[in-house]
Amino acid sequence: MKRNDFFKYLVIAGCLLPSTICKGQKEFSKEKPNIIYIFTDQQSASMMSCAGNQWLKTPAMDYIAESGIRFTRAYTTNPVCSPARISLMTGRFPGFFSDKDGNQVRENEGAVNIPQVSEEVKNTTISAFLQNAGYELFYGGKQHLPPSLRPAALGFNYYCSDEREKLAEETAKLIKEKHENPYFMVVSLIESHDICFMPIRDFATSESVKNFIKKSTVECTSLDKALEMPPGVTEQEFFEKYCPPLPPNYEPQKDEPKAIKYLIDLAAGLPNSNFIRLAHDKYTDKDWRMQRWAYCKLVEMVDKRVQTILDAIKESGQEENTLIIFSSDHGEMSGAHRLLHKTAFYEESASIPFMAMWKGHITGGRIDNEHLISSGLDLLPTVCDYAGIKGMSDPRGRSLRPLFEGKKVDWRETLGVESEIGRMVVNKNKLKYIKYDVVGIEEQLFDLDRDPYEMNPFTNDRKYKQRLVKMRKAFTSEWFPGY
Repeated sequence: MKRNDFFKYLVIAGCLLPSTICKGQKEFSKEKPNIIYIFTDQQSASMMSCAGNQWLKTPAMDYIAESGIRFTRAYTTNPVCSPARISLMTGRFPGFFSDKDGNQVRENEGAVNIPQVSEEVKNTTISAFLQNAGYELFYGGKQHLPPSLRPAALGFNYYCSDEREKLAEETAKLIKEKHENPYFMVVSLIESHDICFMPIRDFATSESVKNFIKKSTVECTSLDKALEMPPGVTEQEFFEKYCPPLPPNYEPQKDEPKAIKYLIDLAAGLPNSNFIRLAHDKYTDKDWRMQRWAYCKLVEMVDKRVQTILDAIKESGQEENTLIIFSSDHGEMSGAHRLLHKTAFYEESASIPFMAMWKGHITGGRIDNEHLISSGLDLLPTVCDYAGIKGMSDPRGRSLRPLFEGKKVDWRETLGVESEIGRMVVNKNKLKYIKYDVVGIEEQLFDLDRDPYEMNPFTNDRKYKQRLVKMRKAFTSEWFPGY
């Protein structure tokens, strides 16, 4: 089956389900909670103290985990900003769309250049469904979307363009206001993304990049604050007791694919810049450790914004009628395999935090290490389920409500992820199959149980021959036909 025919089949299959799926007809529900989706930027799944990371403190995020459920096998649909955000709005893989030149969307430049979307897409966005369910829609913070999928174009009240402290404060005010109808609110926080500016600034050699840095005063001020050492601590003491160590997978993996080398040479969209390559080659162990320190501090800044929002919910007495979902668009390599930023299929980049709490409805303190979660595919059907309406765009998306509520349910055994450099499928047994296509076709198979740091692929291991065949089949039949 060709790719376009496959996607048409998915749309038709979704529309042949009960009419509520395509038309957004209301279904009666005893309770319609307010739903707040807290959406951070560039935060890996491991970047929370509740995830066992001892090098940072995230009490607000930890509170969500303690009061609800945390999933450890959650993935983005695409580990880069704009494509992942397209999934948030549409419940589809970004690769469902084409850019203005007709190319499949797999990276930022193409994602922000999607032309006007079809009526079918408009009628099956997260906002279209929730409006039909009688919800008020609010969106604050980072957008990074094409014009036709920006919040205001989809019916959201875009209440705050700030992405930092002011966003948290305006969100708190909005929460405390009286609302006649239930609301769905997206709070898109950015400070963890400021880690991107460290290598860009360190290796700014061209005038265009230097000018870019000069204009990025807010981001660089935030980064400088994050780079500060604790007061009264010597440098030696800092590196001995406070600064995170180098990651266990600091060195490149064995038989590193050409696609990763290609990624290292990318300029991340900035002309005449090769900061990823320069950081890879020139950063010292000390530089990498400082990068990891600053990343921790930036996530802690985001956590303070989350605390402001949680305080407003609690102070206004709304914890028992508010479903809070917390996630991120993608992760950050932060020195793993000597890489920076995102796009790669490594766990640091593709695996993201995903948590939910609703006091009195979701049992607290639960950790789900089993179920594969797609933030981009599963968010839409989940919030629609809680809103009392059937909502679906890609039929492979699933409502997480049964998992939130501790019910047994048949679940997917595999999950797909796209990227600029290829496509990936993971399975419930922690196998990871990657098919790179940016520099010829390259295959890799990892076993995250035996090799959690992805240093030694099992692609050519004869013991994995049948498992490799099964993963290839899942890749072509369930997730990426035609590739």
